[in-house]
Amino acid sequence: MLFICYPKCTTCQKAKKWLDENGISYEFRDIKENNPTLAEIREWHKKSGLTLKKFFNTSGLLYKSMQLKDKLQDMSEEEQYKLLSSDGMLVKRPIVVTGDKVIVGFKEKEYEEALK
Repeated sequence: MLFICYPKCTTCQKAKKWLDENGISYEFRDIKENNPTLAEIREWHKKSGLTLKKFFNTSGLLYKSMQLKDKLQDMSEEEQYKLLSSDGMLVKRPIVVTGDKVIVGFKEKEYEEALK
């Protein structure tokens, strides 16, 4: 299992604590140091069943400074993929990637259902 997060993010810290407390092993990846690739974003989006907008860190400073709230609706899926793969700080986190599942964000109930 791959656990992608930004160590300074409190939501990521909560998710990591939950994984550790539940004895779930994972490979840790810092999203700021090792940004998701275009191919990874595409694959995760398809596996997740979520809308592409759910992959954007809408509360992030970069998202707001780029005024993406207004721009995303006019962008193609491919443009959005490229944007997400350009900077890890645009990507919502944490992301958990298992063989057949991708979980974006942290909700304890969702983690329990998917990972236990």
